[in-house]
This record gives sequence, structure tokens and C-alpha cells, in this order.
Amino acid sequence: MPFRHSQPMPQSRNMIAERLLAWYDRHHRDLPWRVTPAQQRSGATADPYRVWLSEIMLQQTTVEAVKPYFRDFTARWPTVAALAGSASDDIMKAWAGLGYYSRARNLRKCADVVAAEHGGAFPDHYDGLLSLPGIGPYTAAAIAAIAFNRPEPVVDGNVERVVSRLERIETPLPAAKPEIRAAVARMLSTERPGDFAQAMMDLGATICTPRWPACILCPLKDGCAALAAGDPELFPVKAAKKARPTRRGRAFW
Repeated sequence: MPFRHSQPMPQSRNMIAERLLAWYDRHHRDLPWRVTPAQQRSGATADPYRVWLSEIMLQQTTVEAVKPYFRDFTARWPTVAALAGSASDDIMKAWAGLGYYSRARNLRKCADVVAAEHGGAFPDHYDGLLSLPGIGPYTAAAIAAIAFNRPEPVVDGNVERVVSRLERIETPLPAAKPEIRAAVARMLSTERPGDFAQAMMDLGATICTPRWPACILCPLKDGCAALAAGDPELFPVKAAKKARPTRRGRAFW
């Protein structure tokens, strides 16, 4: 059971970002597509191709399932130009087992557009990314923030959980999505938006989990309204399921 505060301590936008990023610098997950804070300090920058590929693979799929596929893909097709020049059948075979095969088909379509219409370079802003095949609002925001350090609010399921608890948003999902996105936009770091986005994801994946969140370890615990009320596991609120009609029948022998 999470411990309980009598009331949340006020946290400014800057304080939330600072605490979250300080935690991320120490406790971030090491992922094959990620450039860590230490690597950034040594001059490394995120590769938009690897960020895009990982985000497409991670849709409806777990991180652990994606890791070997990501390594295989990037070893075989290290650039978007290489992927664009490959056979569709080869991509589908390499994708086998990840599921949701429309994602694999869109990989080739997107790679073709980037290679043919953008000189092999991904657009560096949200609208340009959103125009590419297979890239929706979440993926466009994630690539813009992580690959190009654009201050875009990135909201996946982990972020929805963190923010709905932090602000104790009682509006049920999916209606709460605009409210959550606006809250993320208010609190994100404009200096390190990519790291902020990944820190939010890591916090939701490792600390602010759906069940039994480790609130005592959370860098944002002092300002969490749900923790102060003692009910973080109730958030995010889910819309009530529609009542199922009772069906009756008779069987005759």
C-alpha cells in the first residue's frame, strides 16, 4: 500500500521538470534505441531513424519483446535509406512475430517517402512528421521531442497514469486525454523535452505502475494529489462499461 500525505505540497512547473529529470539522470532505463544523459554529455545525439523505428515497434508491444527485433532491424537496415531500398517481403519476414502487420507495411511506405521526398532526413517538426505514412499524433510528438528536442507533450499510457495521479484527474479516459495532454504541456522541460518525455515514460513503467505503485521512491511524491488522498491506484479513471443485455434462450431436444 502506498503511504499517504495529508496534502500535496505545491510544485511549480520548473520544480516538476527538475525533480523528474534529476531522477531520470540517475535511474533511466538503458534501451538500445536511447541516447542516455551521459552519452549526450559526451556529444551524442538521438538518431531520428532509430527513434522512429523504436516508436513504431513499441506500438501495442512490450519493450522486452521489441529489443531483439530492433537490434536485428538496425543491423540489417542501419539507415532509413537502406530500409527504403529493401524488399517488402524481407521486411515482413523480419517483422514476423511482432504482430499488427500494418505497422511493418507502413515502415516501408514511410521509408520510401523520407528517402524520396525528404532527402533521407526525417522532418524535424511535429506537422512534417505527422504527414508521413504510419505516423499518428503520439508518434509524431515522440519523435519531435526525443529526436529533435522539440517541446511537444508526449502522452502514452504510462504518462496518462502518472499525470492523472499527479493532478488527480477525475475525468474518465478517454475523455481525459486532452486534459492530461494540456497538463503535460504545462509541466514539460523546454530545455530537455526529449529527456522529459522519456523520464515520464520510465517513471510510469518502473515506479508509478498500475498496481502497487512504489510511491515512496517517486521523485514527484510530494506534489501528487492522488497520493495525498491515499488513492493513487484509482487513477486513471476508466469509463464505466456499458451494461450488457441479458440474453435468454431455450433449447429443445
